[in-house]
Amino acid sequence: MKTTLPKESDIERVWYAVDASNQPAGRLAVKIAGLLRGKGKRDFTPHIDQGDFVIVVNAAKIKLTGSKNEQKIYQDYSRYPGGLKLTSAEQLRRRKPEQILSRAVRDMLPKNHQSKTQLGRLKIYAGEAHPHKAQQPRTLELN
Repeated sequence: MKTTLPKESDIERVWYAVDASNQPAGRLAVKIAGLLRGKGKRDFTPHIDQGDFVIVVNAAKIKLTGSKNEQKIYQDYSRYPGGLKLTSAEQLRRRKPEQILSRAVRDMLPKNHQSKTQLGRLKIYAGEAHPHKAQQPRTLELN
């Protein structure tokens, strides 16, 4: 018995398009994180980056369940005294609606050296239009 590992030249990356309209943020982020890692592939290996590209449209219409829209607080710290910024999900949705899904996916990826490259393959757009038509993305149906 011999263990075979996929080579960089053998990895095929697929483009997926996801419509985030009325989708719960957390459930959508789990599926996107799995695609970015390549967990659906038959030869998945945690230490080899085999993930696919994911395009998310209509991120401004993403759904936050319960009262998270008013109560959820995002923290940013500049590492300077008094540099803590607190932003509610409602404010973030008005200013940068893509950030809600981007932060949810980032937090669901493993905290290692691969997460930065995996997040680089995530393209999030607030509206319907995206500039990736030439890649012919597959539509990912969510139930």
